[in-house]
Amino acid sequence: MPEFQKRGFLMRLAVKSGGKSAFNEWSMIFQKLMPDLNVVDWEEATRHPHSINFVLAWEPEGDILSRMSQLKGIISTGAGVDHIIQDPLCPRNVPIYRMGSEEISAQMADYVLWAVLCCVRRTWQWHGAQTAHNWLPPAPNRLAKDTTVGVMGLGHLGRSVADRLCTAGFPVKGWARSPYDLPGIKTYGGLEGFPTFLENLDVLICLLPSTLETVGILNTETFSALPEGASIINVGRGSHLVERDLLDALDDGRIAGAVLDVFAHEPLCTTSPLWSHPQIIITPHAAAEATRPSKAARTVEIIKAIMRGEEGPLRYHPDKGY
Repeated sequence: MPEFQKRGFLMRLAVKSGGKSAFNEWSMIFQKLMPDLNVVDWEEATRHPHSINFVLAWEPEGDILSRMSQLKGIISTGAGVDHIIQDPLCPRNVPIYRMGSEEISAQMADYVLWAVLCCVRRTWQWHGAQTAHNWLPPAPNRLAKDTTVGVMGLGHLGRSVADRLCTAGFPVKGWARSPYDLPGIKTYGGLEGFPTFLENLDVLICLLPSTLETVGILNTETFSALPEGASIINVGRGSHLVERDLLDALDDGRIAGAVLDVFAHEPLCTTSPLWSHPQIIITPHAAAEATRPSKAARTVEIIKAIMRGEEGPLRYHPDKGY
């Protein structure tokens, strides 16, 4: 049993998500899930940082985190932790956790299936025609069984997406740092397996974490390795995509279209050329967002694991970058 629990440790969680209007809901949810957890808002945490043991937040100020001398865990309200670890004042000796749940995995799988179908049917052409009040003539439609999709990143979200696409009838390939053994999916690992993975893909889906190795991976070199007319879906990180390279690949016909949900700078600047490109579908980082009860349940799961002296689910590992 951890030393802090032996001493009759009073658990205190600071929540910074949704503002003041959402705090009462957070408090009631946690009261049902873990009555002995003392939940406070960010103002209280700012006044008494030394009393805080856990943090649930999207963008907690590092200077406050550094003053939380009793901090045992930082839990992100999203699937990524880039916004936390990039703060130089964030304490490096405190474990950080990514948000994840079956709800998030299901939402992501639904979104990507929709995005793949948009690519298969070239939905951007219909949208452009509708805007121009132009009735397009019928065109041949491609079937799922004749469309090979590739999933980059085989973590809990990537595996969920790959499974959903398999169920929908798409041939699926997967790529990650190391090969995985996934039923019905041909997987490839490492840089040596990347070129073979890209061969014959009709749709490339990025669900990678943001690491030194993956930043800018959606670039001219990658696009050139795909069959002409392939499509791109980015639901990983905005840092994965070299935007200028995508625009050039779309304009020269190498890439047919793209569905983008994440961007290097969010909200996406109103002057970005991505907005007006006729072969790009943009969504506002909306692929998957867990409900507060789901996030609270995962937070309690993590806190209880830490109390038992365990690592806990979806802990961020700096050496891996995710």
